[in-house]
Amino acid sequence: MSSIVAETVTAASAIPEADWRHLSPAVAPFLDGRFISTLEIHGSAGPACGWQAHHLLLKDDKGRLRGLAPTYLKNNSHGDFVRDWSWAAAYEQLGKRYYPKLLTGVPHTPARGSRLLVEATPDADALRDALVSAGKATVEANGLSSWHIAMPAEAEIPHFQAHDLLLSHTVQFQWRDRDYGDFAGYLAAFSSEPRRKVRAERRKVAESGLTIAVRHGDEIEPGEWPALHRLYASTFDKFGNYAAFTAGAFAELAATLGRRVVLFIAYSAGEPVAISICFRSDDTLYGRYWGTSGGYHSLHFELCFYQGIAYCLDQGLRCFEPGAGGEHKVARGFAPTIVSSCHWIADPRMRHLIGQHLARQEIAIRAYAEEATAHLPFRQEN
Repeated sequence: MSSIVAETVTAASAIPEADWRHLSPAVAPFLDGRFISTLEIHGSAGPACGWQAHHLLLKDDKGRLRGLAPTYLKNNSHGDFVRDWSWAAAYEQLGKRYYPKLLTGVPHTPARGSRLLVEATPDADALRDALVSAGKATVEANGLSSWHIAMPAEAEIPHFQAHDLLLSHTVQFQWRDRDYGDFAGYLAAFSSEPRRKVRAERRKVAESGLTIAVRHGDEIEPGEWPALHRLYASTFDKFGNYAAFTAGAFAELAATLGRRVVLFIAYSAGEPVAISICFRSDDTLYGRYWGTSGGYHSLHFELCFYQGIAYCLDQGLRCFEPGAGGEHKVARGFAPTIVSSCHWIADPRMRHLIGQHLARQEIAIRAYAEEATAHLPFRQEN
């Protein structure tokens, strides 16, 4: 590998779009430089909510970009899905400083994907290792407590483990197409009682008088976004949380990503009353946000799960990842899936203690995933 220099930039927009396209997987909507830049420009991933862009770059001696890791200095743990609140509390109790921490990942996006974006060349693995070394060096140079890599691709995990990063696990519930053909074929794989329940839920929505539309980003006018955004924000208001995305951010994402943005919208008398905002790649649908202005029976299941499954079957997508949490997804056919993150803890004693905690936690998480699998609705094969 030729001489490589590690650098940082403080805005995704400082990286030319051509470089993002060159290094990012073409099928990954969240690793499109325009997605990350939009979040930063509109403040969804900005200093006001605890995100300071600190993207790691690798350049050769000619100044050509060879590697990239989307990275932030974080002053809190909102929106990164690392689930390290208890670690921060432990640091505080010991009189240690936990924030700011270094976070590599995509803001507000609990989806597994590449985090070490490098050229597809014979020295690709060496470039990945160089990015990991750059992350650890950033922690040391800035006196940070830790570096977290949120939900990297499975193939990248050995690179982090080779550098002594710790591994944590969580459970998501994800859908896979097993050649069902259509939604009726999907339900045919259910045992009778769960199948009856799904049909009853869908019937309730069908009889409600609501109209449901599937629309892509390039099919929505900018003027529609304020009303759609109010539905999205209502969910956060209900739980006393803040809505990270602005109407302008959604409008720009829809305009730039086009058909990578997928919305399932319920209308009453021509007005939107509920929404599920998703993104898609060539093979996966990613569920992200839900909101409604009323209490419509089973509409959440219809917009967030059943419409998405039907969309995947129609479009030939093999996977549907509807986001973090939600045991209620199991009864609708979403299987427990273990997703990992990686962590570099600078203090050796804290690294040892957190490592012990994660080892115990892994046993519990794998047992939980196994137990949840037993509650999937599918017919047992004889």
